[in-house]
Parts: sequence; structure tokens; C-alpha cells
Amino acid sequence: MDARDRPLPAPDDEAERRREARAEMARANPDVATICLVILTVLAVLAVLHAAADIVLPLLFAIVLNLLLGPPKRLLTNRLRLPPALAALVLIAGLFMLIAGVGTAISVPASQWLSRAPETLPKLQERLVVLSRPIGELRKALEQAQHLTEQPPPEGTQRVVVQSPPNVGGMGVSVLQGTRAALGQALTLGVVLFFLLVAGDTLLRRLVEILPGLADKKRVVGIAEEIEENISAYLLTITAMNLLVGIANGLQMWAQGMPDPLLWGTVAFLLNYIPILGPALGMMLFFLVALFATDGIWWALLPPFIYLLIHMAEGEAITPMLVAKRFTLNPVLLIVALFFWDWMWGVAGALLAVPLLAILKIVCDHVPALTPLGHLVGAPRGRGVNGS
Repeated sequence: MDARDRPLPAPDDEAERRREARAEMARANPDVATICLVILTVLAVLAVLHAAADIVLPLLFAIVLNLLLGPPKRLLTNRLRLPPALAALVLIAGLFMLIAGVGTAISVPASQWLSRAPETLPKLQERLVVLSRPIGELRKALEQAQHLTEQPPPEGTQRVVVQSPPNVGGMGVSVLQGTRAALGQALTLGVVLFFLLVAGDTLLRRLVEILPGLADKKRVVGIAEEIEENISAYLLTITAMNLLVGIANGLQMWAQGMPDPLLWGTVAFLLNYIPILGPALGMMLFFLVALFATDGIWWALLPPFIYLLIHMAEGEAITPMLVAKRFTLNPVLLIVALFFWDWMWGVAGALLAVPLLAILKIVCDHVPALTPLGHLVGAPRGRGVNGS
């Protein structure tokens, strides 16, 4: 039977998990020293992850992409009888060609919008004149609050303002360094992903062989199989749904005569990988684009409103129905993880927040000592992984 056709856990199973979680908490009964040691260890690991982001992020993305490309790799090796190395090269080349094609398609309209920014901003400011009064009042209130919190300087002191000389080549150097770092990370990701696709099963087999007990061997195999099965199915489902969201938003922008509908459909597709924050940013962008392309502020509300309807249909109904059969995540912890990993690693961390939290829940569900944490990470039955 296909994994996506498996029934949801029965209420008795959920009650049994709660009893096991309470039993594990009662049996553990950690003292203060153990709790402090665990907290210090977690803080040390997080500090290392933050400092080593340049190497950790490509490794994590390679692991996630390995889970995504696992089913296509098995299709190429088992059905078409391709060697594992050739199948890995085909998948990686196809992935990078797809990314390069999408980037090339949207780079021209995106650069045009950036070049028109100086003339676009005054026009947007003119269209937003209706909101100028409340915005001015808000700014005045913030300035007054800032003056109240500032400490006045002592009498007789003079304030010295030091201006640094303009750095003519600073921007070019920054762009060059950023491009070199991005190429290095892309190379690291490609190499690690290739060896994971080719020899990842061998690495897992060697790890299982060195474990001492049969129960530990079964637990590691169960964790690996469930992570690969559920996370790969989740990523494929979310990618398909995001593609439909991008197509729908591109069509609605085209139907309303907005400029560059392909660009905004692609933006909606990419932003939908970031729960909650991504669609909110997308609605704001659609409003600004419509405000620039239409004659009135009320007509400019139509594209973001349709964007909201599309997102609600996808995020509140379709996606939870498809992914809730596999695992559910607590929406509160999901938004906390989203902000935390965004603070740690920026946009890349926000993209990895959901897979990392889902992997944490799967591991906790298989390790008896971590069962209470897994029960906390999980959401009530019927709630989707995206917190909808």
C-alpha cells in the first residue's frame, strides 16, 4: 500500500503516545545540573552553526535536496538501469539547468524594475497620498517617543560627527566577494549532493553496522526511512502546490494587464516556500506593482486580494489535506522556528525551517527519551504541516 494512502493515527494511538510521553518525563526526572548542561550544549551547537554558516548551509541544502531527488534517482537506477553516478549527474545537471533557466527568464524584467526604481518611487508616493496624513501622524508620534527616551547631553559638551570618506570601489568589491562566495557554496552543494546520491545508502549501511544493539539498528533504519519517505513526499507536494500558486498568480496578473506576469508568478512560487512571511511579502509586492500600473488605489487592492484568496485555498484547504497524513507541526513552534532560523541564516534559514522542524519531530518520535519533545512539536490531528 502506498504511504500516502495510510490512514491517520487512531485516537487510541494518540492517547498511547501521550501516556508514553508522561512516562518518559517521569522516568527521566533530570536534575538542575543536567538541564543546565543540556542548555549549554545546545547554545554551543547553535553558536557553531551560526559561525560556520558558509559550510553548514550547503551541507543542509544538499541533504534536503538528496531527500527530494531520492525517488527520481531510484526511478533512474531501478527502472532505466542507469549507473548511480550517471543518474546523480543527470539529476544534478537537470536541477542546475532548471535554476539557471528560471533565473535567466526573470533576470531581464527584474533588472528593468530595479533600473526604473528612481522614477517609480515618486509615482508610488503620489498614489499613496491618501495615506500620507496617517503615516505623518505615526512618524510624529514615534519621533516624540524617541525624544522622551533620549538622554540630553550634559551642558557644555559638543557633539562631534565623524564622516567616513566615500568608498568608491566598495560596492564593486562587495559584489565580487558575494559572487565568489555564492559560487563556492554552489560548488560545495553540488559535490556533496552528488556523493549523497551515489553513496548515501552505503553510508547509512555502515552506520547501522557499527551500532551495538539490534534495537538501535532498527531505530536508526526506521528514522532514516521515515525521514526520506515523509520529507521527500512533503517537498514534492509543496513544490507542486507552489508551482500551481505561481501559475495562478501569474495568470491573474496577466488577466488584469499587469506588466511582467511571468516575473510575479515566479516570485509567488518562490515566496510560497516560506510559510506565513512569504505570502505576506508577496501580497505587499503585488500591491505596489498594481499601484504603479493602475490609476487608483482601490484597483490596486485587487491583485493582492486575489493573491490572498489563492493562498487561503492552498494553505488552508488543499495542502493540509495532502500533507496531514504524514506528519503535523505545531503552528506556534513553526512560526518561532521560522523567525529563529531566519535570524540565524537569513532567507536560507527560513527556507530550511519547516524541513528541520519536521526532521526533529520524526527523530523525537523514534527516541523514547525525546518522546515528550516530539509530542510538543506535533500539532493536533487535522492541522497541516504549514501551520494552517
